[in-house]
Amino acid sequence: MLYTLFEWFRQNGIKIPGGALLSFITFRVMLAVLLSLIITMVYGKRLIRYLLKMQVGESVRDLGLAGEQQKKGTPTMGGIIIILAILIPTLLLANLNKAYVRLMLFSTIWLGLIGFIDDYLKLGAKRIAQQQGVPYKKGDKDGLAGWFKILGQVVLGIVVALTIYYNNNTKVWREYVGQVKPEDTTGLKVVVLDDKKHYFVPANEPISTIPFVKNHEFNYSKLLPATFRGGTWVLYVIIVIFIITAVSNGANITDGLDGLATGVSAIIGACLGIFAYSSGNLRFAEYLNIMYIPNLGELSIFIGALIGACVGFLWYNAHPAQVFMGDTGSLMLGGVIAALAFIVRKELLIPIFCGVFLVENVSVVIQVSYFKYTRKKYGAGRRVFLMSPLHHHYQKLGYHESKIVTRFWIMTLLCMVLAIVTLKLR
Repeated sequence: MLYTLFEWFRQNGIKIPGGALLSFITFRVMLAVLLSLIITMVYGKRLIRYLLKMQVGESVRDLGLAGEQQKKGTPTMGGIIIILAILIPTLLLANLNKAYVRLMLFSTIWLGLIGFIDDYLKLGAKRIAQQQGVPYKKGDKDGLAGWFKILGQVVLGIVVALTIYYNNNTKVWREYVGQVKPEDTTGLKVVVLDDKKHYFVPANEPISTIPFVKNHEFNYSKLLPATFRGGTWVLYVIIVIFIITAVSNGANITDGLDGLATGVSAIIGACLGIFAYSSGNLRFAEYLNIMYIPNLGELSIFIGALIGACVGFLWYNAHPAQVFMGDTGSLMLGGVIAALAFIVRKELLIPIFCGVFLVENVSVVIQVSYFKYTRKKYGAGRRVFLMSPLHHHYQKLGYHESKIVTRFWIMTLLCMVLAIVTLKLR
């Protein structure tokens, strides 16, 4: 909105002191980071007080973990702080006419709303238990049904997939090799770099970056026989739905220790920001020999706000946490990260830079599957880990919560570096 207003001033010849700065994306990115930090750190405190007043406290099950009872009563639904710190800077500073920006705003609001409803219903169940004078226990009847949350993730996956697949403003552009006559430039994108003209044609099929391969491109249509390639969009939609659901649930599972999911998400956001800048800049894309994706510039403002919101939220979410993000924040962060990965065409790198989310997810699957298998075979369930997800396993081993979180952050940093290295490692 602010960007649009200053653009209107500029187009109408109205000079505003300092208004020209808003034409620079780098300035708006830095401003988005600072604004999101201010929102989370200043207004976050007020929201925490309001949540305490409304008795929106976390109910803690007795799992035999160190320090768990100290968390009882800590306000939840703090993801509202993160959502506002993402939306406000993006609405003010980004060009809202860009398809990528609109898609990410929808993703944030949609999953944030589903998480909010889930947290709100859990709060209602807790209050009913208090009114009836019975102890409150978390159970399957609390919050939204699991299938409803998955349905929300499926809807987001469909929207993201169809937007990327069919919208002309979200196409990957391949450089045209060969002689181009002036009369043949219709439908070509012309970019001048170092006084040299580069001609690009849009790729009409879904393409992604595949790590450790020389040409770095993977076409989803190749997964289907030639006869069925007209239905590539169906395959693409299914893949997008699966990955968005997996990453969103992975972030939700990871949000079990103070600052864990928040810090991991901030690091992953920085990684995606580097990918977006590299692919959206022709000079870097040419140097790294990666696909050129126009219109990614405005997306960096959203990513900057995302990073600032997560870092600012850590001010209150670091151990000992004054607020938890709840499903309002965790479902949203995971879904947004997955959607961003598809936009920058790096979804096949998700197992690398989202390694912590993946390991946390897999640890739960292994624990549950092995327990059911051994119970059926031996009559008593056995466990691979002392407790799942994996961070609780280390708690059972006696590691302090802060040490576990810090080491998971370090592992995410290493995964981030490895993911970036794959751009040149072939």
